[in-house]
Formats: sequence, structure tokens, C-alpha cells
Amino acid sequence: MKASLRYAATGSLTLGAIILVLWWFLDPEGRRGLLLAAAIALPVQVLAFALLVRFRTRFSRFLVVWLGGTLVRMVLVVAVAVVALRTHMAGAVAMLLALAGFLFLLLLLEPLHFRLELAENLEAR
Repeated sequence: MKASLRYAATGSLTLGAIILVLWWFLDPEGRRGLLLAAAIALPVQVLAFALLVRFRTRFSRFLVVWLGGTLVRMVLVVAVAVVALRTHMAGAVAMLLALAGFLFLLLLLEPLHFRLELAENLEAR
């Protein structure tokens, strides 16, 4: 299975499990914020991971993509916070905490999938 698809599947399952656990502790607004955070975080992370995989063999481009992905994540959290606070969105606190947590957790999954892909490439040779 391609590394990006495996990462997306693992990320989806991980976020789904976290949402199931947290669901019972949140009010309806918090639940909506939790789902929105997952819907924002997962595509951004999968895209960033796919770009890293694509440029993994070209070190200078890899660093540019890695730095760009980091900046995109930071700007994303700030932009979502500004929009949520300006619109007085219900569940904003839960959404922002979940968004930051989801982005961090999905970031921690990246090295595992890089190793799996590297092992598969070595076996194929």
C-alpha cells in the first residue's frame, strides 16, 4: 500500500478513536468543534505527508517542504482561531484544542510511516 494512503488510513482510524473517546465528555457544540477540527487537520496532514514522501530523496527540496508544512500548520491554527473567535463560534475552545492536538498527534505518526515505506523500498530492491 502506498505510504500516503496508509498514513491517511492510520490517521483516520486514530482520529476516529479519539473522537469516540472524547464524544461522551463534550456538549453538542464541543462535539461539532471536535468533528470540524478533525475535518481540517486530516487533509492538511495527509497533503503535507504526501509532499514529504514525494521529495524525500531530494534533501534541499525535502527541507523546503518540511518547513513549508510546518508554517502552513501554524498559520492554519492561527487562521482558524481568528475565524472562530470573530464569529463567536460555539465550541471554539474544543475545536482549537482538538485542532492543535490532532495536528501534533498526526505529526507524530509521520516517522512511523517513513520507516515502513523505507523498509518496503529496501525489500523491493
